[in-house]
Amino acid sequence: MPLTEPHDDRLPQEEPVDTVRDAGGAGPDEGALPAAVEPGPEAAGVEPGREAAEEVVADGPADDGSTPEPEPVLPEPVRQRIVALTAAVLPGLPADEVPVPLRRVAKFAPNRRARLGAPAIAAQLTGDPLFRQRITARVLADTGDLGAAVLEGTAPAAADPVEVAALAYLARPRGWRELIEASGAAVRAEADSAVVAELVREAEQRATRAEHDRAVARVEAEKLRDELARVREELGQLREESRQLGRSLRETQARERKANELLATERGRAARAAADADAELRRVRARLAEAEAAAGVARASAKEARSVDDARLWLLLETIGQAAVGLRRELALDPVDKLPADFVADAFADQTAAPAAGAATRARDTDDPARLDQLLALPRAHLVVDGYNVTKRGFGEMSLEQQRKRLITGLGGIAAQTGDEVTVVFDGAERMHGLPPSPRGVRVLFSRKGETADELIRRLVRAEPPGRPVVVVSSDREVADGVRRHGAYPLGADSLLRRLARS
Repeated sequence: MPLTEPHDDRLPQEEPVDTVRDAGGAGPDEGALPAAVEPGPEAAGVEPGREAAEEVVADGPADDGSTPEPEPVLPEPVRQRIVALTAAVLPGLPADEVPVPLRRVAKFAPNRRARLGAPAIAAQLTGDPLFRQRITARVLADTGDLGAAVLEGTAPAAADPVEVAALAYLARPRGWRELIEASGAAVRAEADSAVVAELVREAEQRATRAEHDRAVARVEAEKLRDELARVREELGQLREESRQLGRSLRETQARERKANELLATERGRAARAAADADAELRRVRARLAEAEAAAGVARASAKEARSVDDARLWLLLETIGQAAVGLRRELALDPVDKLPADFVADAFADQTAAPAAGAATRARDTDDPARLDQLLALPRAHLVVDGYNVTKRGFGEMSLEQQRKRLITGLGGIAAQTGDEVTVVFDGAERMHGLPPSPRGVRVLFSRKGETADELIRRLVRAEPPGRPVVVVSSDREVADGVRRHGAYPLGADSLLRRLARS
């Protein structure tokens, strides 16, 4: 193959080549080499003593003007060796002897110089005979005896044919084309030998694999014979199990026939038992009818007795009512317009009143939410609520005005449902201005300066007569203990909040 090949990685040239310096000073034609070129040691860039190595014979146009022979086709190993030799000695040339396209390549690292600069190096070796002669002088000086033998047109028998062909291409002595052809034949022979060796190796590998496969097949055959023996043994066991299962099946069928006979017998017994049960059921139904008739007679008798008791109870209540009317007339008690809590709200003064005897007997602790409904169901009950204690526990995220409004509205609904007296007490009347009107049945009180809502609640409880149910709603333990001593029913704020949520 030719030394140069199409390649996409073309190195950019720093400047165009106008002329090639030679002995005559004029630029040669492209691809032509002058007939006689005798560069001195200083021009070739080699030290004295290597002048003999630089006297090479290059193919070029003959003196008579005949056309030079074309470049030979180089085997690929030879072409690579030529590029490697050139790349190795390229940095040793003076800078002015390196062609412009190769100046950048000469700066590459050794491993990149031959790989990336191969197209440019091949082009310069083919088109620039002077550059090739300079490279040849340095390469032959490095190869020693082998280079001298190639210059004489001979090649040692033990020499590498690729190396010989590469040196012959660069030095181009007499008969260099024959050396290249002989190297190509040797390379092809080595390639053929490598192919034959590879084929022999593959054949040996196939024979080894075949032998291995035969051994594996023998092992598998032994396994299959063992497996066949095991299957035959299992088949014999299965046949024995089948005979045993047949005997078990016949025994089971015999037991089934006996069970069917017993089932028929039990069915007859069950039918007779069912007939007896139906007869017993009819007798029980008859006795039940007699019992229902007796119960009807007893209900009628009880109804008559209850009528007599109702008449007696009505007569007793009528007597008590007439006695109460007569007592009210005897005591000259006029109807009242105000309740005890109204007097406390009007007075707003510190009055210490001793608790009535026996009043504490009506106070009871309870945390049951249903207890509030039970107490409010008592006649003429009075509900007293510690306002801020309930609102801050139930909806403390609102403003104080919104808390009061929401509580008073809910208590108005309770008063309307139960008809009981409801009083709600708040702290600090001096800060309240423009309060909305209270719902019907709800009394709203604010403690005065120097007085707390707890003290006002205790005065309201003390003002009530003994015997009247008073319910105080507050989670303050001090308030609960104070009203309990005066006979009121203390309840937690949660009971009222649940009652309001339910409403």
